[in-house]
Amino acid sequence: MSTRPKFPDLPPIWLAAFMAAVIVMDTTLPSLSMEPGLLRPIGFLMMAAGVGLIFWAGKQFFTQKTPIEPGHTPKTLLKTGPFALNRNPIYTGFVIILVGFSVSTGVLWGCVLAILYVQIITKRFILGEEAALAEAFGEEGRRYLSETRRW
Repeated sequence: MSTRPKFPDLPPIWLAAFMAAVIVMDTTLPSLSMEPGLLRPIGFLMMAAGVGLIFWAGKQFFTQKTPIEPGHTPKTLLKTGPFALNRNPIYTGFVIILVGFSVSTGVLWGCVLAILYVQIITKRFILGEEAALAEAFGEEGRRYLSETRRW
């Protein structure tokens, strides 16, 4: 069952919008940009790391047969792999991609957008997901929420 209000309110779409904002900043506010130079490969490595984290976490969803899409009722409490370190490794991967994209384009002010992205994703998705985990898994879910960092 989905409690998500409507498409396209999904974290990857928010990520795409924030990446577009970085491009707009680069083209309209050149004083906020710099020549990426050696930063470009660092940014690409960060983006690759973010994608890798997302795939690692996604594999956990599929092997444990629990819904990956935000707003669906979880069937399994994921606590292993990347979920042992962080309750939201996919969202963390998105943030790493956004920061890497900003670094690779030389729009270092775009990294500030990552802070706003974290706030929006927390409010629009994570808080509800945490409540759903606590409701679905009771004490075990509440313990996981208290013992494992959000980001």
